Amino acid sequence: MVTTAPAPAVDIPRTPPARAREVNAAEVRATLDTLRALAPADWSLDTACAGWTVRDVTAHMVGQLEELPRPWLMIGRTLRARRRYPRLTPLHGHNQCQVDDRRSVPPQDLIALLSRFGPQGVRAADRIPGAVRRRIRLSPLFPESKELPEDSMDYMDRVLMSRDPWMHRVDIADATGRELVLDDHDREVVGQVLLDLALAWRGPPTLLDLSGPAGGRWSLGRGAPAVTVRADAVALMRHLSGRAPLDARAYEGAPDAGATVAAARVVF
Repeated sequence: MVTTAPAPAVDIPRTPPARAREVNAAEVRATLDTLRALAPADWSLDTACAGWTVRDVTAHMVGQLEELPRPWLMIGRTLRARRRYPRLTPLHGHNQCQVDDRRSVPPQDLIALLSRFGPQGVRAADRIPGAVRRRIRLSPLFPESKELPEDSMDYMDRVLMSRDPWMHRVDIADATGRELVLDDHDREVVGQVLLDLALAWRGPPTLLDLSGPAGGRWSLGRGAPAVTVRADAVALMRHLSGRAPLDARAYEGAPDAGATVAAARVVF
């Protein structure tokens, strides 16, 4: 039996603009498919996002996408959040205002809004020239953005625009018990998470042996692995986002090395 050598995660290429447009559009479609399959009772179920139901998560995603062609909404919500939610971080307060703004909107209307704003958001992000996107910083509005690998609108459009709704689609599937349907674009999302993990990695050499449609074998660090992590790819994404585990993860190797992996996080 031939075992393929793991690829260094740090060598995963950053998603190019044309591919990002495809991935962003695919994630909008996948999210809509997920929401359209929900039963009326599903919308009030709690998710892994503290204090948010499935309906709240959907309202947040609608807000994210409508702000891309209408950036003044983002600024207005951020300013409002400073007054309404002074104890929250600017980003979390802003996100809560997105939910507040659609508190009384019925679920089917939220689906219609996502169907409308999703393609608009993808087109708006794609219309901004790359050089301009790279110059625009997110941190003046959201200081948390300084923790990102790149504090730029370019990183938001090429990476976070699909990563955030992707994780929320996982949240919805987890909350409702619905099947999480994965395809090629999901591998791109997972790959960008692993790239960010690798860029910030200061732990021991590690082998990631990830199962499932979005899985594969990657290495972190250089040299013979001190620990091997065996997990479903989506389970590792939940872990890296800080969500409570729903699936088992196995750490094989030095205990200290395993603890380093267990403590790893990536910004979603």
